[in-house]
Amino acid sequence: MPHGAWDRARLVAVYGLVVLVGAGAFLYPFWLPRNAISSNAHAGDAPLVAAAIGVLVVVAVTLELRRGTMNGATVAVLGVLSATAGLLRLVDLPGGGSGIFFLVVLAGAAFGPRFGMLLGLCAMATSAVVTGGIGPWLPFQMLALGWMGGTAGLAGRATRHLPPLAEVLALAGFGWVWGFLFGAIMNLWFWPFAVGEGPLSWNPGLSLGATLSRYRAFYVATSLAWDAAASFTNAVLIGVTGRPLLASMRRVAGRLEPVVELVELVELSGHHPGRAGGALSVEGASAG
Repeated sequence: MPHGAWDRARLVAVYGLVVLVGAGAFLYPFWLPRNAISSNAHAGDAPLVAAAIGVLVVVAVTLELRRGTMNGATVAVLGVLSATAGLLRLVDLPGGGSGIFFLVVLAGAAFGPRFGMLLGLCAMATSAVVTGGIGPWLPFQMLALGWMGGTAGLAGRATRHLPPLAEVLALAGFGWVWGFLFGAIMNLWFWPFAVGEGPLSWNPGLSLGATLSRYRAFYVATSLAWDAAASFTNAVLIGVTGRPLLASMRRVAGRLEPVVELVELVELSGHHPGRAGGALSVEGASAG
């Protein structure tokens, strides 16, 4: 396998592991026997999950730098946006909304899915340090926000050819949907551990249909109204700030890419690169 293709395969594997490790961390309690379920949700394994995520983020950034798809300027932009999004979580918005979400959505749409995933992971970690919200829930918040940023990058690829107003409306709708998804995903970090006999609780041995039915009832009773307000806030913030912020961040992204890696393939005869005896290959890369 060519060197560049091997690096790309490893990079895809690392981001895939972020998704797989995260999904496993959320879902493995559903396969535990009743006597193995603790009342302290993820108190024992949360540090391991956080460590695994941290290692994967470092490996991902290292591989991005190695491939040339990120450079010092890109890492600096990632750091600035992570710090800004983390600080925005301190702002109390109507309905319990948070300013961290709209910036992750817009930045993911501007810079691409891989940057968006890294931003979501780093922004939530930064916000936890700023707000003092460090606990066993933190790695799960990081994963959920990372998935939001990654899917925002995919949404940005689909909407970037739309007229500016239509694109902002589409991303506002995306943020509105993710307001509900974030809450629904985050409930899963503790819900399997709240074992009980009521219609809102989960019990080992329940079928998939019964589990989904109980979770739906639990979500409607405990989270739907809160998430509806947060979703509305997301949509409004994206709608109000989307056009100027998206345009500005895309201009920055355009200056950071394409990063072009020049690989000189010179024959042993010593012919000058670019002439008949040699070849010059150009590999274009994108930070997203």
